[in-house]
Amino acid sequence: MTDFEGLRALVTGGASGIGRATAELLAARGAQVAVLDRDPASVGKPLLAHRADVTDDTSVREAVAAAVAELGGLDIVINNAGIGAQGTIEDNDDDEWHRVLDVNVVGMVRVARAALPHLRRSQHAAIVNTCSIGATAGLPQRALYCASKGAVYSLTLAMAADHVREGIRVNCVNPGTADTPWIGRLLDAADDPAAERAALEARQPTGRLVSAAEVAGAIAYLASPLSGATTGTSLAVDGGMQGLRLRPVSQ
Repeated sequence: MTDFEGLRALVTGGASGIGRATAELLAARGAQVAVLDRDPASVGKPLLAHRADVTDDTSVREAVAAAVAELGGLDIVINNAGIGAQGTIEDNDDDEWHRVLDVNVVGMVRVARAALPHLRRSQHAAIVNTCSIGATAGLPQRALYCASKGAVYSLTLAMAADHVREGIRVNCVNPGTADTPWIGRLLDAADDPAAERAALEARQPTGRLVSAAEVAGAIAYLASPLSGATTGTSLAVDGGMQGLRLRPVSQ
């Protein structure tokens, strides 16, 4: 497909995982793509790479401006940069709550805020935020992470309402547990990595983790001009975790 031919895209957290898969897919489908990441050293052509820290407004504004200058404009923003957190509300102190919310929520605000003047000049403007199943389902030991993604979900709806009449569409994807480097680190740190992986796979009706490529495909769908009538929408990519209630398998 070449539905992104002539479009310019920016992907945050694009050096690995879902962000990298998305950047590569958009480029393969015709877009010029700039990656913003704290460590973009592994990013090579055809992707463009810019260093940015989404917790630093000056860093974000400078990186967005540099990326737009190199791309010659901006049509699409993929707000993907984010971090994880484990535990109940008792397990993380105020500093950790502030840190995670600063990255996962305010980080998206900083990027979108810097990008909006450029998106307003686009004939096809789209923002896609990476949210999570944690925004719509209660997950054990994920209170802080779920709170941050619940905020992303609400933020997506509010942004869609604010900017629809400017011709800017805003949507989000809600992945289930995805096979990403962060999940890999969690599994490596578990007492029994194989058992932990099996438990994560079992809670998704498909019986497996979601792949980064599958989430990238959903992001591309929402960002594409072919979805020009879609805004204020969350798209679950969760192996049926949110909507399905399967009966236990008979022994």
